[in-house]
Amino acid sequence: MPLFNSPFLLGFDHFERAVDRIAKMSAEGYPPYNIEQLGENRIRITLAVAGFADRDLQIQVENNQLTVRGRQEDAGDRVYLHRGIAARQFQRSFVLAEGIEVTGAELDNGLLHVDLVRPEQESRVRNVEIKTSKSGSRTIDSRTSQAKS
Repeated sequence: MPLFNSPFLLGFDHFERAVDRIAKMSAEGYPPYNIEQLGENRIRITLAVAGFADRDLQIQVENNQLTVRGRQEDAGDRVYLHRGIAARQFQRSFVLAEGIEVTGAELDNGLLHVDLVRPEQESRVRNVEIKTSKSGSRTIDSRTSQAKS
């Protein structure tokens, strides 16, 4: 049974798709990450990407989904007696709420920091005109007012 299967939840099918994407991504375990609240509207995602250089990493935002990919070039001339540092390729995805923007990324001592900002939301109130099937129509105040929430 769909999660948003209620007659009071109209047009929320994109949320249901987002929940499905989140369920599929929850099995991912590499690389480990933190999510920090830096301010009222600022968020930072930090991924532990030891051994990856900036040229080995790619950050992409598409359809409210942030994807970080890593792929290291094989160092063919090295002979490892023990290789405990992960060098495998990875893809880590995060579903972003509507309006969240990626403002930048920085690689520092094996940690990739991706900064996000959520713009302030504006509340909009709008009255709608009601038309009747008879000869006249009733006009309701159609002014739009905006206030910050």
